[in-house]
Amino acid sequence: MALFPAFAGAAQPGEPPAGSSEGSSRELDWLSNPSFSAEDALLLHQRSTEVANLIPEKSPLISWTSSTSELSEESDTDESLKRTSKKRKKKKKKHHHNKKTKKKTKGDSSSSESEVDTKHIKDKGSGRSSEKEAAANLGKKASGVSSSHSIWLDDVQEPGAEPFRIDKKPDPANWAYKSLYRGDIARYKRKGESCLGIDAKKQCITWDSSASKRKQAQSRPERYFTKSSVKMLNTDGILVCNKNSPSDPPAFIPVSQVETDDSSDTTDVNPLGIYDPSTTVWLQGKGCKSADSESVNTQQTVQEPGLNMNSILMAKVEEYNKKVRENPRDINAWMEFISFQDELMRGPSPYASTGEQELRRKSLKLILEKKLAILERAIESNPSNVDLKLARLKLCTEFWEPPAVIKEWQKLIFLHPNNPEMWKKYLLFCQSQFTTFSVSKINSLYGKCLTTLAAVQDGSMVSHPLLPGTEEAMLAIFIQQCHFLRQAGHSEKAVSLFQALIDFTFFKPDSVKDLPTRGQVEFFEPFWDSGEPRIGEKGARGWKAWMHQQEKGGWVVLKPDDEDEEDIDEDQEIKDKTLPKWHIWLDIEHSREARHWLPWRPDKTKKETEEDCEDPERQVLFDDLGPSLIRLSNPKLQHQLLYSFLQFLGVPCTSKLFPSSLYIAMDENNIFDSVLYDDKPLTSVDFPLSGFNSIGHMDTMSGGRHQIGHYKEGEEFIQNVFQVLSQILTGKEKSNLAICWLQYEISKVIQCLQAKKKKKLKAQGRKSKKLAKNFLKAPDNRNNLSLWKLYAYLEWLLGNTDDSRKVFDTALCTAGTGGLRSAQLCSLSLLYAQLEVELLETVEGAVTSRAVHVLTKLAENGPYVPYGGQVSPVNVLKARKTYEHALQDYLSQTADSDQDQVNDTDQLVNLVGCYALFQYLTVGIDAAVLIYTQASEKLEVSGSQKCENTGENFGILNFPTALEAVTLLHTNLLRFHMKISVYPLNPLREALTEALKRYPSNQSLWRSYIHIQRKSHCASKARRFFDSVTRSANSLEPWLFAIQAEQMRKKLTEKVQRADVGEIHCTIPETGLTNRIVALFEHAVQSENGTHCPLLWRMYLNFMASLGKKEKSKGLFYKAPNCPWAKVLYMDAVEYFPEDLQETLDLMTEKELRVRVPMEELDLLLEI
Repeated sequence: MALFPAFAGAAQPGEPPAGSSEGSSRELDWLSNPSFSAEDALLLHQRSTEVANLIPEKSPLISWTSSTSELSEESDTDESLKRTSKKRKKKKKKHHHNKKTKKKTKGDSSSSESEVDTKHIKDKGSGRSSEKEAAANLGKKASGVSSSHSIWLDDVQEPGAEPFRIDKKPDPANWAYKSLYRGDIARYKRKGESCLGIDAKKQCITWDSSASKRKQAQSRPERYFTKSSVKMLNTDGILVCNKNSPSDPPAFIPVSQVETDDSSDTTDVNPLGIYDPSTTVWLQGKGCKSADSESVNTQQTVQEPGLNMNSILMAKVEEYNKKVRENPRDINAWMEFISFQDELMRGPSPYASTGEQELRRKSLKLILEKKLAILERAIESNPSNVDLKLARLKLCTEFWEPPAVIKEWQKLIFLHPNNPEMWKKYLLFCQSQFTTFSVSKINSLYGKCLTTLAAVQDGSMVSHPLLPGTEEAMLAIFIQQCHFLRQAGHSEKAVSLFQALIDFTFFKPDSVKDLPTRGQVEFFEPFWDSGEPRIGEKGARGWKAWMHQQEKGGWVVLKPDDEDEEDIDEDQEIKDKTLPKWHIWLDIEHSREARHWLPWRPDKTKKETEEDCEDPERQVLFDDLGPSLIRLSNPKLQHQLLYSFLQFLGVPCTSKLFPSSLYIAMDENNIFDSVLYDDKPLTSVDFPLSGFNSIGHMDTMSGGRHQIGHYKEGEEFIQNVFQVLSQILTGKEKSNLAICWLQYEISKVIQCLQAKKKKKLKAQGRKSKKLAKNFLKAPDNRNNLSLWKLYAYLEWLLGNTDDSRKVFDTALCTAGTGGLRSAQLCSLSLLYAQLEVELLETVEGAVTSRAVHVLTKLAENGPYVPYGGQVSPVNVLKARKTYEHALQDYLSQTADSDQDQVNDTDQLVNLVGCYALFQYLTVGIDAAVLIYTQASEKLEVSGSQKCENTGENFGILNFPTALEAVTLLHTNLLRFHMKISVYPLNPLREALTEALKRYPSNQSLWRSYIHIQRKSHCASKARRFFDSVTRSANSLEPWLFAIQAEQMRKKLTEKVQRADVGEIHCTIPETGLTNRIVALFEHAVQSENGTHCPLLWRMYLNFMASLGKKEKSKGLFYKAPNCPWAKVLYMDAVEYFPEDLQETLDLMTEKELRVRVPMEELDLLLEI
């Protein structure tokens, strides 16, 4: 049949054209379709009609096949049509891809239809016969399909075949991929982990399923540190009782009575908390249950427990915003608002929805940015406030690089050059920046600071007024500069600074006193460069005498006496060349530090010049110290300068460093040493200002002090200083100076006792006794009971008990009848009685001891009679009454007396000590404790009243308060009683804890506390106490002693575990001590005072090195540049990391720290 009926007469292919030429027939060949068959078209039309009548639209069908033979007959036809229909099948598959709900119900008939529809056999040689055969096969196939067409499964009464079809067409994708397509695999759910038909005893099947593992991972219990757990912990709990309920507890807790602040609750539909519960429920699209509003609120609170906390935080935020808005000048409100940000960031944001709260990241940077924004608002309202600007700079340190922060500091200093507190913080910041640090730069910065403040003090800087306390702050900065130079190794410059300022203050000519400070310095420079002896050198006369003599025509140079000065050669610096190189370097460096701390000056009598100095660093130029000279007009500050110099030289005195430079200068570990602690609890010596290396001593953490006192030159220098100062001071200050000198000699005797050096002890004892006798021979000191007391104590320490008693008796006889009203007499009697009590082995029979006799005679106010062997009971009763009345009278007037506070404090402490010791010997320990308790309660009340009226300024010299001293006596007595008898530990522990809460910086109390806790099997109480004190106090001592207590415990545990005595049952089961100590160190070095404390960093480095963790220790050393000026840290690093000796020395040279033994010199010494 032709494709177009109009051309039906056209010739078929292969037939000659009828009545036409060949050219015309070729032109019409394109109109014929040789593949079209009329029979096939009729069959297809008939089949489609039948199928449409039988199958409804969009119904699932199931193909049934009558037999497999029919399918085999179709295979030949399928193979012949396979190639021609492949592309068509792919297009149909894409077209029906979205119709996944239907199944292949048409079976092979559908495929045959499509194949017939697209059939095109390209075999030109087959001819018409092949077309007829294909048509016949197709007819058979169509008839077979029509006979077994798809029907409903439910309509089949007895299905004769199985309900499935076999697809014999191969899938080429199976060769390309390792498995079947996942869409062709039936899905199923396995019930259980077993398999039917296997022997459970011999066979096992393991099912690998990623989904099951994922479910198990999801079902693990969450730990406390996960986000959801932290969020749950930060939320407030649900109230289960009413706060307004009566006091009588009910029989049960009504859960329904839950209080919620509905007005302040915030949700997504009620962000401001202004809608009532019914409106909130209506906005949520829920029905309003007015009758059950209480239960609705309860349910909301249960579902969202964080709402209560959010409402509290939002209320606080609103309160702070209201404060700073109504009163923007309130600096404390701004500071509190800034501190509140830490609390606000600990919980979820009250302004975020529930989903945002879970995804919110609590980063440190976010907190800092919020604080910075608040500070900028505060500074806009208070542009002249310094505290806000300092707080802003402190925050900017976390964001900016050090050079940028230094520029901001310089801008701030330029705006406020008269503020000494800002200068202190600026100096500390520049001093602690490792990248920009150098000794010369920081030293010049100290000079610039003191020069600027001196100009403000003189009034030459008209633009800025003088602030109160500037002069005291200037002295504190000067002393801090001296300690900075000492710690950096430049001891000569530090000593020269003290020498210059003492000459500049006490020996100033009258002709220059009216000049400004810089003008006085210009006149002082010629004296300094003249080569005249200075303070501490032989023949020193002072600046004033030199000026007078210059006006008259100069000095008459007298030839000094030819003393047989044997030039004692220094000990051979290298004692053992077989030692490692780093060990030899450390020994020589320590030796030169101890010998060469005095500035070198040419000796004119020996015709020396400046070129003869082997080490140019030992010479000090005036340019290094001229800018730091200041003018001190306050007599108390002048005396403070003298005592600071003596303490700098290693002389124990009552002076203390100013708080600003206290922990910066702390670099020695003798803070934990308790001198004669266990042997003599009542009279244990506590050196003031322990924890600081004196000049010339730079000892290692493990080695301890190498030298007792100083070498010959140093001792002569100190004696010359005492002699010059004794000419300056008069009256009471002169006697205090003599006491300091004798205390210095006694301290060297105690060091000899500790070191057990008998030869050194004898020589030092003779020298000290000679000095004490010379003092007492002076007319001004014959009645000075303090000197008598020190002399008697010196004899007692040397073991001369009888001689010491004679000295005590002589002093008491010459003291007169001052009685309990004399502070010196009470102190002398108390020490005498304490020394005698320490000789007792038991308290029984102590009523007739020498100590009771001394204390009884003190209360009688009569002439002292030496001990005769017994004490009258009547005198004991009279003395008790006298003590009681005296104490009551004194305590009653303490609250009203503000004059002579220091004397009153000493007298009260000595009186309480004598009375308590008297009661202890005559009645018992409970009576003595009662005296201390009554005195402490009274002093605590009076002290609080004084603080309210006069503030906490207890004088420049910072004498210990009466309550602190009484507590020390109390704890010492309890320790002694526990030593000689059985007594519970709890009273002593309670007394120490109460005292340490009040005085967290008292080192003596801390030493007592860790001493009693070191043998305790349970450390939980001590740890809780240390934690509470470190949180509440800003002092560094709690951190130091907490670390020391844990280290002592670690050593004790290791000692028990290493004991070679067979099987050990450790009674102190401790794990994690090392991690606990490291955590304490980390928290301590992050505190404000600890980050710049060299002692704390030295302890940390020593502990890490003791664990053998060299890499971590080395990292810690490079982290310690918070104290880049501390030379002892670098020397410790040489000991711990000897392989990096050259690198450490190069670093010290780069930072301009003092290196007295260069490596080149050491190599030359080793070659000799």
